[in-house]
Amino acid sequence: MTRPVAVITDTEELDPEPGVRLLTEGGFDVRVVGSRDPEAIAAAGHDADALIVGYARIDSALLDRLPRVRIVATMSAGYDMVDTEEAARRGLWVTNLPHAATEDVAVHALASALSLVRRLPQADAVVRSGGWNEDFTEVPRRASETTLGLVGFGRIARTLARLAAPVFGSVAAYDPHLDDADWPEGVERLGLDDLVARADVLSLHTPSTPETRGMADAAMFARMRPGSLLVNVSRGDLVDPQALLDALDSGQLAGAALDVFPVEPPAPDDRLRSHPRIQLSPHSAFLTDTSLRAYVLEPARNILGWWTTGRPNTPVVVPAGDSAVPANTPLRQGAPA
Repeated sequence: MTRPVAVITDTEELDPEPGVRLLTEGGFDVRVVGSRDPEAIAAAGHDADALIVGYARIDSALLDRLPRVRIVATMSAGYDMVDTEEAARRGLWVTNLPHAATEDVAVHALASALSLVRRLPQADAVVRSGGWNEDFTEVPRRASETTLGLVGFGRIARTLARLAAPVFGSVAAYDPHLDDADWPEGVERLGLDDLVARADVLSLHTPSTPETRGMADAAMFARMRPGSLLVNVSRGDLVDPQALLDALDSGQLAGAALDVFPVEPPAPDDRLRSHPRIQLSPHSAFLTDTSLRAYVLEPARNILGWWTTGRPNTPVVVPAGDSAVPANTPLRQGAPA
């Protein structure tokens, strides 16, 4: 009997071996491409039933060359690398990892926010330059007298709100998609304009969509409180980089913490790398020993769930009319009889 085929595209810093082993034990032939190149993916996946995807773009042109693929499993909570409309049109499953690094990203955002509030990068620079506290002119505000504002209120933002509540004076959020019944106590619900105007620290937690790309622009920064702070651990293209640099240069913003960037990694001469009021991390908010295993194991479990039960564990695109028949049922989805 022919074994089903799973192809792993790009893994970046992840070790795919645990996922490979799990799928192999589940009866799959597994091929690791190790690249975002569509030519390499198409060559390896011409007969693939399933894809596991890091950052590789899965669009109509590539799917045309992968005629057997029935499921695309991402190695992240975000799934904007997949053309979901095209996947739905073709009757494909798309899955994500909604829980793999929720705690880790929320903790990173909180640590970034507190570092900015306490002016830790500036304090570090004073000591490294030979100065001491009398040379430290960046007097911090007390955290309990500041407001943390969250743009978007999904799983990560809600976890951040819970962690931040004992530290910040207040926590407020904006999310047009969350029902009032699901809104937790202790977090004030505001419109976007009111949130931007009130927050001392504004933390972004939205996916990248046509509506959100570039939302943190010159107009938004002008509405923020003078001396406020920005945190972005979500998607790099939410922020207009030149507008951010201008706001920092003018003093409208006192600082920013960025874990994600419009181009990753930023070019060596990108001012985002060198601006003294930007605290940087290398798209590592998700990074813990626990999350690294989850990022390769959970996509494999999604594929095995689909193959054995007809439904993956965490779908974000569900084929219309799917009846959850196991994919390995004879005559089902090209599976061997």
